[in-house]
Amino acid sequence: MQNINKEEFKKSIEDYTKVLFRKSVSEASKQQLFQAVSYSVKDLIIDQWMATHREYEDKDVKTVYYLSMEFLMGRALGNNIINMKANNIIKEALDELGIDLNVIEDQEPDPALGNGGLGRLAACFLDSLSTLGYPAYGCGIRYKYGMFEQKIENGFQVEVPDNWLKDGNPFEMKRSDYAVEVKFGGYVRITKDNNGREKFVQENYQSVLAVPYDLPIVGYGNNVVNTLRIWDAEAIDNFNLDSFDKGDYQKAVEQQNLARTICEVLYPNDNHYAGKELRLKQQYFFVSASIQRAVIKYMEKHEDIHNIHEKVCFQLNDTHPTVTVAEFMRILMDDYDLSWDEAWSITTKTCAYTNHTIMSEALEKWPLELFSRLLPRIYQIVEEINRRFIIEIQAKYPNDYKKIEKMAIVYDGQVKMAHLAIVASFSVNGVARLHTEILKNQQLKEFYQMMPEKFNSKTNGITQRRFLLHGNPLLADWVTTKIGDDWITNLQHISELKVYADDLRCQKEFMQIKYQNKVRLAAYIKEHNGIEVDPRSIFDIQVKRLHEYKRQLLNILHVMHLYNQLKKNPEMEFYPRTFIFGAKASAGYRRAKAIIKLINSVGDVVNNDKSIQNKLKVVFIENYRVSNAEMIFAAADVSEQISTASKEASGTGNMKFMLNGALTLGTMDGANVEIVEEVGEENAFIFGLTSDEVIKYEQEGGYNPKDIYNIDQDIRTVITQLVNGYYSPENPELFREIYNSLLDSNGGERADQYFILKDFRSYEAAQKRVEEAYKDQARWAKSAILNVASSGKFTSDRTIEEYAKEIWHLDKVKVELE
Repeated sequence: MQNINKEEFKKSIEDYTKVLFRKSVSEASKQQLFQAVSYSVKDLIIDQWMATHREYEDKDVKTVYYLSMEFLMGRALGNNIINMKANNIIKEALDELGIDLNVIEDQEPDPALGNGGLGRLAACFLDSLSTLGYPAYGCGIRYKYGMFEQKIENGFQVEVPDNWLKDGNPFEMKRSDYAVEVKFGGYVRITKDNNGREKFVQENYQSVLAVPYDLPIVGYGNNVVNTLRIWDAEAIDNFNLDSFDKGDYQKAVEQQNLARTICEVLYPNDNHYAGKELRLKQQYFFVSASIQRAVIKYMEKHEDIHNIHEKVCFQLNDTHPTVTVAEFMRILMDDYDLSWDEAWSITTKTCAYTNHTIMSEALEKWPLELFSRLLPRIYQIVEEINRRFIIEIQAKYPNDYKKIEKMAIVYDGQVKMAHLAIVASFSVNGVARLHTEILKNQQLKEFYQMMPEKFNSKTNGITQRRFLLHGNPLLADWVTTKIGDDWITNLQHISELKVYADDLRCQKEFMQIKYQNKVRLAAYIKEHNGIEVDPRSIFDIQVKRLHEYKRQLLNILHVMHLYNQLKKNPEMEFYPRTFIFGAKASAGYRRAKAIIKLINSVGDVVNNDKSIQNKLKVVFIENYRVSNAEMIFAAADVSEQISTASKEASGTGNMKFMLNGALTLGTMDGANVEIVEEVGEENAFIFGLTSDEVIKYEQEGGYNPKDIYNIDQDIRTVITQLVNGYYSPENPELFREIYNSLLDSNGGERADQYFILKDFRSYEAAQKRVEEAYKDQARWAKSAILNVASSGKFTSDRTIEEYAKEIWHLDKVKVELE
């Protein structure tokens, strides 16, 4: 690591404050000081960044390009300082300037480059790639507004633009010299070259300039700095003066508008055609730009493109970047004159695919008309891949037309992106052991039977540097005093904490740290929600994307049930509980937004009912994101991981809670299975149907929830309260859709398709076990310490080692500063 000169660093902050804002440090605002400090830290990073890439060039290393629609990075300043191991010296320098580092960190907006677990996983992976010294680029989109900033108004989610770039991003670096052109629409003209070979030329297209912005990804204490490259779109002819002079004002700004809309938002609402079109444009835009640039970079050092797979790997993070396959084929054939067979051989050695979902609706399918109109040359290539693949299917399974129906890439008016990814990739991985088995035996069964050698499992992980070292400094310091700091780069060592699990003094210390973190979160809730919560109550927390399969609805229905019990019997024995939710629902996901309103409506009633003596509180944390997540994980007693078994691919929130000493209340789904294996079922609260039972019910057409509704009076009372105005007196019909979804089949949707009523009593019993366990504070502390001590497997460092060795075949690089 480079030595940081404290006086030079202080002078740098003073200089930036003066040059950027014409102010002294004492006059500058908090935001201006954040900018000045960030630029000064970036200056320290630059030497490492340049040295890293010099080393990559000199060694001619193989590089992975991690292609993802989302990178949910979290704030950069604090994380960069920690990974540079410069926390103490920088804090000291800032103290001497009268600047509070914590206050400055809070000025940084969360980069709005992702939403859920997919994007946060990508961010953890980049951190691990740098820390382990593996050459990598993250490739994505520089969204102007991200998904949205969530406001809760009158209990409803309201989406407002998340203008995270309004003050600029001090850590990014615009690389105009690496800009490339990306083409949409038009038609393909076929000509012949001098050798009589067909050439494909796209004409009458619209195009934009893809301009990369690079962000440093700092490895922990090793001088390695990789790059997150996010692409922005600019008009190629910024303003058509000729059209303007002729009075065609619309045409004059057409290209500008096209460029602006491409990078405006993450996941435009695709409930309508225009939204679908924009989403496909986004996917092709960042993929084409990334692949073009990767090929150009390779050819700068190599004369022959035939061996590019030896130096480049494209990892497709879910189905969103699958168009990589056809775009790479296009470049190899149309730009480098390779034959189909040569191009296909290279592509299938270069592309690897990670499947992140079991839900069939999330396996992207594009309408043929849209795909072929927007990407005419790409569509030709996909059609040809499909034609050749069908011949393979027919050769292996003669006259089995069901196989073609289930496996074809182009079928029934749709382009099926997951099928394209599987056919063209040399590796197809699930993200937890259970998830991979379900893919092999259910969702992608036909593909597994035909090409079993491609399939493998890589259980997800998280970076302990963000979610313990940075997010929970009190616990991080305690762990280090007990076992040293090896855990920061080798989380397996955290198992050494197990010897302290029975130590009464250590149990008290641990619970005191947890209490202080709960006090911190309670203060945040008081400031942002105006609700007083008791840090001595059980903090039972569910924070994640709002989707019906994640079953926030089961959680809040159970809260309604507890409230009914307390109202009926105010003196019943009841350990005070604070139920905390945080979640965004997609803008077009009506039912998910209704569930957010229900949570807030229940909270309004429960939190204002003095008769229950504050025994029960319900809090919905607005605008859940990485920066408040760090605080939430640190304060949790109970980690709600209650997805319908077989539906959650892995989950990573479950790992973050575990690392911070929360006990899992969950189904045997996703990575919960492996968490329970590591920590023991006695240190978790497992309930509900198994994945095999859910799959069996689904194969038989579901079950009849009305049987439960009719027999179980408590459940009937809760469900009836959805439609009798109990929580919405101004509009008793407000939650009718939720009520109907639980009891009535509708079109292709089964009644209670996520088995909420079926699992309700099992969930309630698990919650009772939680309450009993928490009353015995020594037992709870032991279980919590064992959760921390058993979290070693769930580091993204381990996951990345597996990817690097088994899929990407990368070599580690050491970087020395001169």
